[in-house]
Amino acid sequence: MNRAARSAALNLNRSQKVNKSELIQAIADEAELNKRDAAEFVDAFVSVVTQTLKDGKDVTLVGFGSFHTAQSAERKGRNPKTGEPLTIAARKTPKFRPGKALKDAVNR
Repeated sequence: MNRAARSAALNLNRSQKVNKSELIQAIADEAELNKRDAAEFVDAFVSVVTQTLKDGKDVTLVGFGSFHTAQSAERKGRNPKTGEPLTIAARKTPKFRPGKALKDAVNR
């Protein structure tokens, strides 16, 4: 399947989102893999990125973007139902910063 056909197939999704199975199918078509191998690749990619971020490291794919974490400090908040004050714990949040090539490709 050529790129235009894959792009058209992904655009047929009514919700403007690509779910995991559609992503796996697109990767299988692009890399000429069977769906099982493409699914293993997607699962392995997610697992490696997740573990790398948990270890406090960044993942950079030149031209595509960077996965990193941001630390938010402990802060005060209020329970919206009761108005009672509470403490919101500090936490790490995963973030993605797109690369220049990805930004340029999206904006063409």
